[in-house]
Amino acid sequence: MSCTISIDLPVKVVEKIGEDIEGTSIKTVEAFIKSLVMQKYPELNEPVYTEEEEKKIEERLRKLGYL
Repeated sequence: MSCTISIDLPVKVVEKIGEDIEGTSIKTVEAFIKSLVMQKYPELNEPVYTEEEEKKIEERLRKLGYL
């Protein structure tokens, strides 16, 4: 379960980020800031696979000779 908070930033900062992300795949200033924070703290990312799924993937890779 996660919750969110609001953070106040100067308008100039938000405008500058908006200009920088224009034309990119990042659609909002919030998404840009979140991506930066998650890059800085990757341990906060939620796992993509369950533990069981990871074991199955490892088993398949081992059978294919990659592990």
